[in-house]
Amino acid sequence: MSTPPVSARTSPWPGIALAAFGAIAFSGKAIIVKLGYRYGADAITLLALRMLFALPFFLAMAAWARRRAERPRIGARDGWRIAALGFFGYYLASFLDFAGLAHVSATLERLILYLTPTIVLLIGYFVFKRAATPRQLVALVVSYAGVLLAFAHDVRVGGGDIVLGSALVFASAVSYAIYLVGSGELVARVGAMRLTAYASSVACVLCIGQYLLLRPWHGLASLPEPVLWLSLLNGTLCTVVPVLAVMMAIERIGSGLAAQVGMLGPVSTIVLSLVLLDEPMGPWQVAGTALVLVGVLVLSSVRR
Repeated sequence: MSTPPVSARTSPWPGIALAAFGAIAFSGKAIIVKLGYRYGADAITLLALRMLFALPFFLAMAAWARRRAERPRIGARDGWRIAALGFFGYYLASFLDFAGLAHVSATLERLILYLTPTIVLLIGYFVFKRAATPRQLVALVVSYAGVLLAFAHDVRVGGGDIVLGSALVFASAVSYAIYLVGSGELVARVGAMRLTAYASSVACVLCIGQYLLLRPWHGLASLPEPVLWLSLLNGTLCTVVPVLAVMMAIERIGSGLAAQVGMLGPVSTIVLSLVLLDEPMGPWQVAGTALVLVGVLVLSSVRR
């Protein structure tokens, strides 16, 4: 739900700066995960560490949101819905994303995740029988054409592993789209801050529990020190901080403009992957990125 437009007497630039910072910080997650893989860590370990460092902040956010909430207390039915949304939106989506990053470039991962709005559109069309406008269909085709261009470039470089990784990241985007579709009604009753904090806390517990079930708990002590520092950065600067920054941006400039500024994400991922990961970048990836950004921009303007 979009917030009212910013007042003419209020400068939009602080909100734009917050949205830009949030998009860039979010995009750093893929870079940090790729760096963690270079030290021998796996997806389950990196995800558990990320959530372990983020959990105290989400719990504090949940306590703060609960104290200031003017909405009624959350009942058992909504509690189970929040748990389900935490599973799909933050646990399953994150795990599939981390697993896919072991096989694809950070740039391709970010482009596939940016298909999420188109997946929401498709879910609305096939599940809820919501009609799509011709402009929305054009935006969908343009977005997927852009991903296919970047995908073709990476397949020539990486082969079959790219197919597996892309499938995992796309499944992550589908999982997060399910969260977005399911959260629409719940946000109005619970509030965006409480829903995000509670669902994220559920996901943190699931990710940490997954590690304790599948890996020896004492294995954390044998991890290289850079993995711990990278995970601390991932759990704070690339997880908690951008969540707060984007929420503050939406309050100031509205969700529509914040979403458009958020398209800095793929661009910043390209820059960071070139500088920090030395990943190859060809004209097909540049063209694919441009098409995805155009498609998502058109789709977001149509939805507004």
